[in-house]
Amino acid sequence: MTGQACANCGGPLPPRAATRGRTAVYCSAACRQQAYRSRRSPAPDMDTLIAEVGRVANRLTPQPPDTFFADLTTLTSDVGRLRRIARLALRARPENVTPAPVTESLDEVAFAERVEQHERELRVHCYRMVGSYDDAQDLVQETFLRAWRGREGFEGRASFRAWLYRIATNTCLDFLRRNKRVPRPYDPLPDVDQQGEPPQFLPWLQPFPDDPDEIAETRETLELVFLAAIQHLPPKQRAVVILNDVLGWKAAETADLLETSVASVTSALQRARPTLRERLPERRADWARTVRPTEEEQAILRRYMTAATANGDSRVMAELLREDVLVTMPPNPLWFSGRDVFLEFVAQSLDPASPTYFGEWKHLPAVANGLPAAAGYVRRPGTRVYRAQVLDVLRIEDGKVAEITAFEPHLFPAFGLPLTLT
Repeated sequence: MTGQACANCGGPLPPRAATRGRTAVYCSAACRQQAYRSRRSPAPDMDTLIAEVGRVANRLTPQPPDTFFADLTTLTSDVGRLRRIARLALRARPENVTPAPVTESLDEVAFAERVEQHERELRVHCYRMVGSYDDAQDLVQETFLRAWRGREGFEGRASFRAWLYRIATNTCLDFLRRNKRVPRPYDPLPDVDQQGEPPQFLPWLQPFPDDPDEIAETRETLELVFLAAIQHLPPKQRAVVILNDVLGWKAAETADLLETSVASVTSALQRARPTLRERLPERRADWARTVRPTEEEQAILRRYMTAATANGDSRVMAELLREDVLVTMPPNPLWFSGRDVFLEFVAQSLDPASPTYFGEWKHLPAVANGLPAAAGYVRRPGTRVYRAQVLDVLRIEDGKVAEITAFEPHLFPAFGLPLTLT
């Protein structure tokens, strides 16, 4: 029945063989599978979603704040759904479907199910490679897309997991080649008496939401101090250290994944390990790390959240901080080294009588990179809503806060945290 169109893609049907049987409806087995899945799981109504996005966007107004944030949340959710639909459409484009006759391989659904079994560990792997949660999310999706496009090249010589790690690692290395990220020292702050030399500035560094399934027995290699140290390694050395020292792969397995020699892997490790030792705390080898914050760390976090308010006791805050506490705020260039310098800055922003008074604070507990964290919300003068402002991640040593890394609040939803409090 030439001249008719495929019921799925609209393309021409193949010529009918001179045999009895039903007339072809689809041009290939792949189109038949896609049509079958679409009948079982109808596609979301994109036109309705797009219309809703436009309607909400057109009515956005910053006043009143509670309505504004409610509309913004709805808009973000709808746009996210559209992105997921578009991503699935990209995976299923006709040019990425094996042409007829279809070879025996995983179909799209089965392949996706198999790949997604490794999604969490690949997200952690990409995060270690690039130090950014947002970028890691995108790189995992790019890994899945590359795996789907190259699925026919999986010959089974290595495990499916190792094959995915190869794709993910190369995806990260390609990203790092396109985006040159080199740590540099913070600039000195004028009229601020900081202690010691400026720390390293990594504006791309982001926190990682706690998930016991993802972080189990890996807390030490997800802590910010390790993430910051490993960013000083060249990308290839970084990949070798993560695969060999963190994931426990053998040198031969690492060499095979990176398509290099065992001697090259060994040489990269010998160059990388001294750099890491220079960047990590001296007592790191003595840390007895647990998957989640200890009871002592949680108690310190509660005292920290109470002290970090307008009604908080500055003496309590001083007791909690180590004398040489380091405070950084990526991606902002603001930093403080030393307890007295930091407390002076905090006191001015918490004092309602000060011209630099910022507002009234509330905090919620969180866990980031396996460390205790305080999600800070501020109610600015003249407003009624507490808005997400900062995520303070605490590194605690010997019962004292040794380091505070303060992050911007756009990742609150990834931590299961609201963007506003009333």
